[in-house]
Amino acid sequence: MNDTHYAPRPSYPAVVLAMLLLVYTFNFLDRQILSILAQPVKKDLGLDDAQLGMLGGLAFAALYSTLAIPLALLADRTSRTWVITVSLGVWSAFTALCGFAQNFTQMFLFRLGVGVGEAGGVAPSYALISDYFPPEKRARALSIYSLGIPLGAAGGVLLGGYIAQNVEWRTAFVVVGLAGLVIAPFFKLIVKDPPRPAATRDAMPVSRVFPILAAKPAFWLMAFGAAAGSMCGYGVAFWLPSLMQRSFALTLVQTGQFFGALLLTGGVAGILLGGWLGDRLGARNRRWYALAPAICYAAGAPLFVAGVLSSSWPIAFTLFLLPQALVYVWLGPVLTAVQHLVPAHMRATASASFLLINNLIGLGLGSWAIGSLSKALTPAYGDEALRYAIAAGLCLYLVAGALMALASRFLQQDWVD
Repeated sequence: MNDTHYAPRPSYPAVVLAMLLLVYTFNFLDRQILSILAQPVKKDLGLDDAQLGMLGGLAFAALYSTLAIPLALLADRTSRTWVITVSLGVWSAFTALCGFAQNFTQMFLFRLGVGVGEAGGVAPSYALISDYFPPEKRARALSIYSLGIPLGAAGGVLLGGYIAQNVEWRTAFVVVGLAGLVIAPFFKLIVKDPPRPAATRDAMPVSRVFPILAAKPAFWLMAFGAAAGSMCGYGVAFWLPSLMQRSFALTLVQTGQFFGALLLTGGVAGILLGGWLGDRLGARNRRWYALAPAICYAAGAPLFVAGVLSSSWPIAFTLFLLPQALVYVWLGPVLTAVQHLVPAHMRATASASFLLINNLIGLGLGSWAIGSLSKALTPAYGDEALRYAIAAGLCLYLVAGALMALASRFLQQDWVD
């Protein structure tokens, strides 16, 4: 497929992007709602922090990561919009089922189901955006799509906290799950696959795509850099609401407002900044697609640690605001760079290969590692154990920055226009 975008109407790519953003918002709303509900779920189901961490990470990530590649390959060969639509329906149904879980095992299985559904949502969306937007606008388009992360996560903590405090936590799962089921048919009606030549529909098998990626140092360094950053980011995102309740004595609703405001200000600003930096600096030198995230990771880590160790929630919010923006900068530039490591008809599969590493390590281990460390520290520090576990985990942002800086050295040679 040529690297030109398809647009039957000048405004249609914006419509496609808006619908993809809506679906991605529900992706993260359903994924992150457990973080605000963690304390009532823990009490009701009799769980410990390690089990909560598994529900927030490994239970979701195991099938989410591994199924992403075959579903992306299916999307490259058939219809990207159908794969996204069915995936939205599946993960929404399993989110609703989480409201009926009676023990750890049932909740674990339902979270596995959420991961199965969401496996088919992201990589085909990246590929659709690359179909509809030309290279010089892709970082910004992918950044706008990535706004689904803070918007969905903020919606999850705000809505989930309000429903859980005023009704019950089970109702929160059911409400957001049913809402996703309503949206699915409208998405398929509105968003169409651009026509692709027959040659591009006969996509190469993953056994042909992955060796192309594997031969490129930029792929491995960006993938493991993003994985280190995501391990920290997902872990902090899952446990920060619990920290605000345990160490800062906030209620469920207050915690939702705190974290929601943080995501809607710092998170949104960071993603938009990343898209702007990627398109502007990347046009001058492709190294900046990885170098800008490297600088931002390194700058954000110490401020985050200071916020976690602070003594009051207003101080914590102030200290969190800038790093919350900085650690989201990577999304637009790095996702754009991954799209340009392979020819156009391999993009969904390439994105899924990147997401496999990023999510299996980052999403799968982040919340579990912090939860396990918190459990180990509890005999010595009690409820404050979570504070020190999160502070230790934030060192991973420094690892992410170092790997991204190394990746920047190889982008020029590994780039495919």
